[in-house]
Amino acid sequence: MGEFELIDRYFKFSKTGNGLIVGVGDDCAIMDPTPGMQWVVSSDMLVEGRHFFADVDPFSLGQKSLAVNLSDLAACGAKPRGFTLSLALPTVEESWLEGFSKGLGEMSLRFDCPLVGGDTTKGPLCIGITVMGEVPSGQALLRSGAKAGDDLYVSGTLGEARAALLGIQGELNMSSELLEQLRPRLESPTPRVLLGQKLKGLASAAMDLSDGLSGDLAKMMKASGKRAQVQTDWIRDSRAMGAALQSFSFEERLNLVATGGDDYELLFSAPKSLRHAIDALSSEFQLPLTRVGEVMALDTQIDGLSSEKAINSSLVVFLDAKQQAMELKAQSFDHFS
Repeated sequence: MGEFELIDRYFKFSKTGNGLIVGVGDDCAIMDPTPGMQWVVSSDMLVEGRHFFADVDPFSLGQKSLAVNLSDLAACGAKPRGFTLSLALPTVEESWLEGFSKGLGEMSLRFDCPLVGGDTTKGPLCIGITVMGEVPSGQALLRSGAKAGDDLYVSGTLGEARAALLGIQGELNMSSELLEQLRPRLESPTPRVLLGQKLKGLASAAMDLSDGLSGDLAKMMKASGKRAQVQTDWIRDSRAMGAALQSFSFEERLNLVATGGDDYELLFSAPKSLRHAIDALSSEFQLPLTRVGEVMALDTQIDGLSSEKAINSSLVVFLDAKQQAMELKAQSFDHFS
C-alpha cells in the first residue's frame, strides 16, 4: 500500500463543516476563524519505546495520541477546532492502522476535533500531532496567573498511570484484574476539555499534569512568580490506587503520586472566595476537584520548614499532616533523563 492509498483508507474520517472548509487531501487545510476568538495551538510527539510500548493496543494508542494534545487545550480553557497528524511508520501493517485510525477517529469525533491534514513517511514509529483550538480573546487560562492566597486544585485522582506502568514492567506486584483497572489511565487517558472551558472565569492559572504534580506545579509557580504549599494528606487516591499501593509507606506513595506523570488531569489555582463555585463544578461533572494546597508569595515563611535555605530553594513544598516538610526522592519526568 502506498502513502496516498494509506491516507485515503485510514485518515479521511473527518468531514468538512463547522468552520472546516478544506480538510485532508489538499496542500493546506482551510478553516474559518470564529469572530472574537483567539487561536490556541499545541504540539506533542509520541515515540515508540519512549512514550509507549511496541505491543500497546493500537486503538488505545490512537486515542491517547490525540488525548494528550487535547489535554493542553483543556488547560487553556480552549474549544478544539482541528488537528494535524504526522506519522512515521516502519512498515504498513493494515491491522495496526485500522485499530489506530479507529481510536484516533473516535477521540476526534468525541471532542469535535477533526483531522485537517498532516504527513506520513517511513521510519521508526513516531506520532506527531498539532492541535488547534480557540478561546474568547483575552480569556485563555495560562500558567502565569496564580495569585498569592489562591487555592490549588487537581482534577480526578493522580498516580494510576504510573502504577499501571510499574505493573506492566513487573516492578509493582498486582493482580491482572487490578492492572486492567489501572491500565486505561496510562494508555487511553480522558482529556478534561469541557472542564477546562468551564474553568474560564474561575481559575486564575491552569496547566495539565503530564510530567507529575511536583514538576508541573513548579513550572506554574515559576511562571507566576510564586511558591506553592501542598498538603500531602489532602491528595486524593482512587480505590484501585489504594489497592495497588497497599504495601507502600506514605512517603513511597507520595513519591509515586507526585512525580509519576501521565495523569493528564488539570492543575489549577482559584481564589478562596470561589470554593463553592468549584464544588458546584465538581458536582456538575461528577469529578473530584480536590483542593490540595495554597499559593504564596515567594518570600512567605512556611511553617514546618526550619531551614531558611530550604524555603528559598524550593518553589513547591510538600507538608505532611504534622505540617513538616517532606522531601521527594523521585524526580518528575524529563524526556532527556
